[in-house]
Amino acid sequence: MKKIVIFLNLILIIFLISCKKSDVGNTFADFSNLGIGSYLIKDSIVNLSFTFNDPTSTVSVKVDQYGSPIDSIDIFIANPPSISTSTWRYIKTVQFVGKGTLLSVTEAEVANALGINTNDFIAGDSYTLYNRIHTKDGRVFDVSNTPNALSVIANYNSIMSWKVNITCPFTGNMAGNYTVIQDDWGDWLPADVVAVSDGPGANQINLSNVWPNPIKGVIVEPLIVDIDPATGAAFVPLVHFGDYPGVTTAKGAGSTNTAGYVFSCTGLITLSMEVKYNGASKGFLKLKLQKN
Repeated sequence: MKKIVIFLNLILIIFLISCKKSDVGNTFADFSNLGIGSYLIKDSIVNLSFTFNDPTSTVSVKVDQYGSPIDSIDIFIANPPSISTSTWRYIKTVQFVGKGTLLSVTEAEVANALGINTNDFIAGDSYTLYNRIHTKDGRVFDVSNTPNALSVIANYNSIMSWKVNITCPFTGNMAGNYTVIQDDWGDWLPADVVAVSDGPGANQINLSNVWPNPIKGVIVEPLIVDIDPATGAAFVPLVHFGDYPGVTTAKGAGSTNTAGYVFSCTGLITLSMEVKYNGASKGFLKLKLQKN
């Protein structure tokens, strides 16, 4: 019980620090007014990925509310991301209908707000959408006039902004020659040409002719990349891919082995892998290749 009390006190201190007296117009700046303001709660994530150059592709989340009753929600986009509302581009307004209210925008709507075409998007890029609340009593809340604690402290489950990605389905047939754009491991230089193979299984590519460079090391196990066919997201399980001499292993970044993307639509391979040489980590190194 003592630990719980200490934890709650820490949260309160963090919240109070973030709510400075200088926060002009911020209803939440006085902790006692928390219930008077209003913010959106994340009910569920439906989809956060647009399909490259598909105007009808949709991203959406479901939301609930906390605080004063909400009438409607404006959705904006800012590129690059910014809490300065002067940079926001209006997308649409959604009426709040209670728990499970769907906030949904199409790729065409986002492109229109930014003043571009859907084919101007680049697979692999991400964008931030911002929600602005209109309460039934006529007040307005968004990230510019609510405390940063709402987004920093997970227990609030707030969703006043949300990030979406541009992806494209993986359709295979990636085998061929690629130009090296970046190789942080240093086996190749930019503009070098390397060979990538398909397989051995469905939704996989083989980078064994890339890492290791045969001049520098010897293949121990094939460097296979698994790919989500729906999004092009790439995964690299831990593998002993080469001997330079010395045991050299690689795996995708993070506990899920998510390494990056392999995009059939553009022929782009972008991976970030943790490389270890004789057990010592060399960090997360980027490998970026463009199909010729």
